[in-house]
Amino acid sequence: MKLRRIDNPPNPYLSQQREWIGPPPEARIEVYEETSGSILSRNDSPDLPFNWSVNPYRGCQHACAYCYARPYHEYLGLGAGTDFETKLIVKRNAADLLRREFSKPSWKGEMVNFSGITDCYQPLEAGYGITRQCLEVCLEFANPAIVVTKGYLVVRDADLLAELNKRAGTHVYMSIPFADRKSAALLEPQAPPPARRFEAIRRLRDAGVPVSVFIAPVIPGLSDCDIPSILEQSARAGASSASMTALRLPGSVEEVFLSRLRETMPLRADRVIQRLRDIRGGRLDDSAFGARMRGRGAYWESIVSLFEISKRRYGLDGPGFVRAIPSQACRTTRNPRREQLTFEFESQGAS
Repeated sequence: MKLRRIDNPPNPYLSQQREWIGPPPEARIEVYEETSGSILSRNDSPDLPFNWSVNPYRGCQHACAYCYARPYHEYLGLGAGTDFETKLIVKRNAADLLRREFSKPSWKGEMVNFSGITDCYQPLEAGYGITRQCLEVCLEFANPAIVVTKGYLVVRDADLLAELNKRAGTHVYMSIPFADRKSAALLEPQAPPPARRFEAIRRLRDAGVPVSVFIAPVIPGLSDCDIPSILEQSARAGASSASMTALRLPGSVEEVFLSRLRETMPLRADRVIQRLRDIRGGRLDDSAFGARMRGRGAYWESIVSLFEISKRRYGLDGPGFVRAIPSQACRTTRNPRREQLTFEFESQGAS
């Protein structure tokens, strides 16, 4: 794993900032274990359509330059740049906390998402197994869950996910923003290459786990041309549907992304920035964009059309993201009187 030199935007929550007199040292991976007070987070991000998230970790080794979750590290007094990728926090008691939440009479068995501000199958999971422990709790309570990940490690838990799908419902969304290894390596350097993610789709499908492709994010002027190839390869691997979301650069993410874009793709950077402003009304962070697929200019309209046409061509025009709605479909082992849930599918566009 090739590490970058320490490079973080100024933390807006700190009153003092320090600058290196000479070249900064190489960032070192540091893992901290914590005993958390809670594990279920209510989602308020416009980027994801989930009500509840489980985050077994803080920070992410995948080092995606565009990750919208980077500013959450600043709440801890850390940086949104290399700190997010190398100062990693493990919630050792996550499964116990989740069991406690599911045991409460107030818990209605709503679907939970793994994860909102981290990748639950980053390399750290191979050693700690916190995500698997939490999924085992979901199975214990027959509580529906979905997984959004770039990690090939998800295939390790194919058996568990397949059983959870039979008892309560589950779905895996494999995030694949680029079709080729070279482009992916520049902006998501520590994530598995696209070929491994396509293989993960196939292995999950063969194990009986519903799996879809999530093109997240679409980077206008850079990765939008990859959409047909991503969808074709995903369909060949066995994905059942496809969703996408547009790049958004909240807070310090803007500085991290633009810095790495100019560093790795200097000849394309200005074009990408202009295209992003085109679809965001002149801004790089327009949270009001929401889930609307249309109404953001001719260039975005062309991306949407390319996505919709390709999706139909490769048979991926099935239901998109899922939400949970009251039903009698899921049977709960610990609280049979609680209101049960089933999945409601909805098409998810850009945010």
